[in-house]
Amino acid sequence: MYAIVETAGRQYKVEEGKILYTERQKDYSPGDEIVFDRVVFLRKDGEVLVGKPYVEGVKVIGRVLEHAKARKVKTVKYRPRKSSKVEKGHRQWYTAIRIEKIEL
Repeated sequence: MYAIVETAGRQYKVEEGKILYTERQKDYSPGDEIVFDRVVFLRKDGEVLVGKPYVEGVKVIGRVLEHAKARKVKTVKYRPRKSSKVEKGHRQWYTAIRIEKIEL
């Protein structure tokens, strides 16, 4: 069984027992329970439920594991001129969530 949930303007495929990496969820701290009620799609034992826009009565429950930063992404801007090289780096915050169960 799996579901597709919407959070922070993005959609993620989730399954029970798996770890989901999302944009940082600022309102939750590690150990808190998080409930996703915006379920767009659900597949269970060959049965498919598609929401218009969301599936009624379905919730996905997870537990926040940690808030951390991802690996550094480097960008380089180079122009063939003298002293015209710019390097920048960025580390994006993310939240790791363990999916505990999908309720119908």
